[in-house]
Amino acid sequence: MPRYAFEDLTPGTTQMLGPVTITKEALLAFAQEYDAQPFHVDEVAAKDSFIGTLIASGWHTCSINMRLIADDVILDSTSLGSPGIEEVKWLKPVRPGDSLRSRMTILESRPSKSRPSLGLVRFQFEMLNQADEPVFTQKNWIMFGRRDAEPVKGSGPSVLAAAASDMPDNTPKRELPHISSNPYFEDLVIGETEVLGSYKFEPDDIIAFARQFDPQRFHVDAEAAKDSLFGALCASGWHTASVWMKQMVGYRHRIRETALAQGARPARLGPSPGFTNLKWLKPVYAGDTITYRSTVTGKRASNSRPGWGLVFHHNSGINQHGDEVFSFEGMVFWERRS
Repeated sequence: MPRYAFEDLTPGTTQMLGPVTITKEALLAFAQEYDAQPFHVDEVAAKDSFIGTLIASGWHTCSINMRLIADDVILDSTSLGSPGIEEVKWLKPVRPGDSLRSRMTILESRPSKSRPSLGLVRFQFEMLNQADEPVFTQKNWIMFGRRDAEPVKGSGPSVLAAAASDMPDNTPKRELPHISSNPYFEDLVIGETEVLGSYKFEPDDIIAFARQFDPQRFHVDAEAAKDSLFGALCASGWHTASVWMKQMVGYRHRIRETALAQGARPARLGPSPGFTNLKWLKPVYAGDTITYRSTVTGKRASNSRPGWGLVFHHNSGINQHGDEVFSFEGMVFWERRS
């Protein structure tokens, strides 16, 4: 019998998860696969970057937090997955050798009105380094089965979509013109969009990521997944998000190569302070191909970083059937023209 069901997760409860030490090898391996920006993969280039030193990808930090939750709570629970993330803030850089713990606080819980066999629990996570400095915060809901309820099977897409629809979303859905080549902060026009690229989620890739960061049975075992809420092997939400970053980096690399070929200096991007309103709207199953898009929704000059601006963007992932499976509101530091 699982240790944690919906009824066992009491609002006001706090628990410390971890610790885990971030090795240089692990930091580089994740970044090289999903977020190969210079300040994540190259110590020499990182010295001339926005931060000035090698740091972990923010998506790596999110994935590490997921693993801590899995080890200490989720794997011994009736967890049915999450519809999304309200907010993530990357507060301080995570560097090689840092030792991280995550303070988990249960904020609230409520039974599902449409699915009496499950409930939703709202969590806050605050990740601390070895100096007890907060480096990351996250707020999100997770679905849990109720203790005496019959197992929920095969209805994952509808349950996930219903739960995600309860989260706020003020972003209009629209098709927009393309972003100009090699844009600096001043060149970006609100409403411009771009297709970043597509990615096919193969079973082995889904399982490899999940074994490292999110080893819930519907992510690591195709047979066990058949009897789960989702009915088949599906990708961790953090895998879906990390591949978005992979596509964004690939898109920016193509922009950079074009600019260099034309004799221009490419515009640089800095790190991201965080994101809001991330939604996993539908499961990403083995064999699905997801196409990622990004749309500029706002921008402002940075008061704290001369020569830089902060750009806001809406991002989405669409599967081969035309269904939106993933979305979030992001922000990133963007270089201004000299």
